[in-house]
Amino acid sequence: MKILIVSGLSGSGKTIALQSLEDIGLYCIDNLPVALLPAFAEQSEQIGIDQKCVALGIDARTTALSDMPALLQRLERTNVTYQVLFLEADDEILIKRFSETRRKHPLTTADLPLAEAIKRERILLEPLANRADIRINTSKTDVHQLRDLIRLRMGICSSTGLSLLFQSFGFKYGIPHEADFIFDVRCLPNPHWESRLRNLTGRDTAVIFFLEEQAQVKKMREHLIRFLETWIPEFEADNRNYLTIAIGCTGGQHRSVYFAEQLAQHFNQQHYSVLVRHRELSVVTELLSIKADNE
Repeated sequence: MKILIVSGLSGSGKTIALQSLEDIGLYCIDNLPVALLPAFAEQSEQIGIDQKCVALGIDARTTALSDMPALLQRLERTNVTYQVLFLEADDEILIKRFSETRRKHPLTTADLPLAEAIKRERILLEPLANRADIRINTSKTDVHQLRDLIRLRMGICSSTGLSLLFQSFGFKYGIPHEADFIFDVRCLPNPHWESRLRNLTGRDTAVIFFLEEQAQVKKMREHLIRFLETWIPEFEADNRNYLTIAIGCTGGQHRSVYFAEQLAQHFNQQHYSVLVRHRELSVVTELLSIKADNE
């Protein structure tokens, strides 16, 4: 059995993540006291949990978070493997969400305002954040996008090997904090300045044709593939399960989308599980499922 520890800042989407995991058939327990984590892992078969992957929600409401590193070490000595999914968002986004929903942050008191409670929560959850296999910043992700991303990304709970997420984004909207690699393609010719292409995206044939006519684009694509083919296996050899590769252009509509699609298609031909997310287009796809549908 594999345990998926789901944690994160209040207001970042942990409840939505757990609900999404439950929807795809995982056994989920929210707010498990961290001291019970090793005992739960050891006794899961005796208490009738017959699943390959179980999701456990742990957040700042519980106590003894400082003991988490030692508890995870105890867990590593059992026959149960674990992974950590950590959700976060920018402070101003969290403040806005709590203001809009009028919910109370679990750490706020008469003497601790919301902004200070969020900072304190970051410190309390740091032991888990530092051990996270996947970190998702939901600042620019709505509920539906998060559900799709969780559903696709967590599909590897029942699979083996390295999962690659290729993500396009626009620099003017901020960089994705969860990325392992960030590549900047703003130096390449921009289809935005062609009026016939302005309202299209890097997934459209006309934009693809325009970019593939550019010698710099071909050179950049070859160099990125060569770089990733060299270093992705090194991460895999280090027992990494997830890798996020982000490609950014100015608005996240043309060049970055094209490169994310191209790289994903290339590495999909190898033994990796490949996902594609276009942050500014609100699109998340799984190449393996698309490939299977076409066969």
